[in-house]
Parts: sequence; structure tokens; C-alpha cells
Amino acid sequence: MAVADVLPSPGESEDKPRVIVAPVARADLIFRGVLRAAGLIVLVITASILIFLVGQSLPAFRAVGFEFLTNSQPWSFATKQFGIGAILPDSVMIALIALVIAFPMGVATALFISEYAPQRLRKALIATIDLMAAVPSIIVGMFGFFFVMPRIIGFDAWLAHHLGFIPFFHFTEANLQPNFETSIFIAGVVVSILVIPIITSLSRQVFSQAPQGEREAAYALGSTRLGMIRTVVLPYGRSGVIGAGMLGLGRALGETIAVSFILTLKWGFSPHVLEAGGNSVTYMIASQILGAYGMRLSALMAAGLVLFVLTLFVNTGAAVIISRSRSGASASAD
Repeated sequence: MAVADVLPSPGESEDKPRVIVAPVARADLIFRGVLRAAGLIVLVITASILIFLVGQSLPAFRAVGFEFLTNSQPWSFATKQFGIGAILPDSVMIALIALVIAFPMGVATALFISEYAPQRLRKALIATIDLMAAVPSIIVGMFGFFFVMPRIIGFDAWLAHHLGFIPFFHFTEANLQPNFETSIFIAGVVVSILVIPIITSLSRQVFSQAPQGEREAAYALGSTRLGMIRTVVLPYGRSGVIGAGMLGLGRALGETIAVSFILTLKWGFSPHVLEAGGNSVTYMIASQILGAYGMRLSALMAAGLVLFVLTLFVNTGAAVIISRSRSGASASAD
């Protein structure tokens, strides 16, 4: 054989990539098909729910139009005056209070589990957090009604007395006997119990994916553990933690049972979260849907459609933020 037959030609690259085609086993094809079918089923179910809500909500939107989102008057179907302008803000307020409480607690707990807890304790804490996420809402609602609410009333009174100059903590019924029970604030505290495990679990997974090489590099440069967390772990998981918070917000927006245990129905939005009474979209739907028909049923469906779209946007935004983060990208690559 001549040397010219072995050496590559001058125009041919020596590092020519090779295309490797591995045979796909039948089990892999079946598994891939099952996963693809499961994903499609989830999309079909979500689309079916959306189409159903839109179809059931059309009579209400045809009657009042987009005033359904802004009308805060008590519902009167004879005069075609109904909307969620006085209800949706209460739902958002409860979710924000829950997020303000749950987000720092969830992130701090995730950091402790990921960076400080011993290995044996870490496994126990992870199992506990997963167990908390599986607790039914009705159990949390009972816990909030019988245990949390009687013990938090004193703290509510302290907030009203010392921080009453802040509009949110101002109590307007100053001349009457203060009633801090069944308030939006207490409902938000109870809902935060359901949100904390979600934020903790997702944040812990993000923090645990921080590159070991960058951790060791920070220690090699003389950093303390706190310094390593500030310069490596937190920047790496920032977007993932924000996404976890948004997923927790979506969970809080859709909570019904725990809220129904705490709130007493009161029509009209009030920014004073310590006062008794309140409402939410989920609570209103759950309390009126059984005996509803005609236009009332369509109005309740329209309220559910608004909440569904709002929650869908929040969860989609959270998924986008997580996928664009370094941790989400590395998880996708794996």
C-alpha cells in the first residue's frame, strides 16, 4: 500500500467528526412512547379544562363584558351587575402574605439542608419536607383553625397597636372591640404552611447542583462557608429560587380548603389585612357552586377561568425562569 493512500488529502480535515448511530432497543422505544403519550395527555387535559371554562363562561362575559374583572358591587343578576373586582384582590393578598412568609423560610431551610446539615440529619429533613408537601389541605386548615388562629391573635393585636401607621396593619374599627379572628392575615399565614415545602424542596435541589469545582475554588481562595454560599451557591441558584417562589405563589392562589377554614365571608375589598372577614375566588366558587345554575353558574365559571389563566401564567413564567437558569440548563443537559 502506498503512503499516499494512508495520508489524508490536502483539502481533507484530519479531525473529521464521525456520526455514530446506536441501535435503539425495543424497550427504549416503548418507554419513550409512554413518556411522550403522558406529556401529550397532560397537554390535552389542560387544554380541555381551558376550553370547558371558556365555553361555560361565555354567557357571563357576554352579559357584562370585561367589567367582570373590575365590578366590585354585590352580585345582582337581575340588573346584570356582577364581577370579581372585590374578590380577586383578596385572593392575591392572601397569596402575597403567604409568599412573604414562606419564601425566606423556605430558602433558609433549603440552605441549611444543602450546606450545613450533617448527612444523617439531611436525609431526615428531606423526608420531612417531602412529607409536609403531601399533607392534605384540610389537615392544614384544621391545624390553622384550632392551633394557629387562637395563638396568633395576640401578635395581630401587637401589629395593629405598634405598626398601625402602616395602611396594611391599620385597624379601622378603633372604637369597637377589635376582632382579629378570621382575617386575611391569618389566612395567609395558614396558606404559607402549604407553600413552604414547595419552595424548600425546589430551592434545595437547585442549591445542591452548584458546581463542586467552584465551591472548592472559593475555599481555595480563602473563603468561609458563608462566603462560598454568597459567591457560588446563591448566584448559581438565583433564577431557580425565583422560579420556586413563583410556583409557590401559584399554589397559594389556588388554595381553597385552608382558606375556607379561616375566613368569614365579607363582600368588598379592604387593604387592612388584620380586620376580620374576607373572601377569595376559590372560597366563593366552593361555597356557591353546588346550588348555582344559569347566569350564576356561568359567573362562577368565569371567576374560575380568570384564576386558571392567572395561575397558568405564573407557573409558566416560573418554568421559563428555571429553564433559563444555570441550574435548570444543567439539569436539562443531564
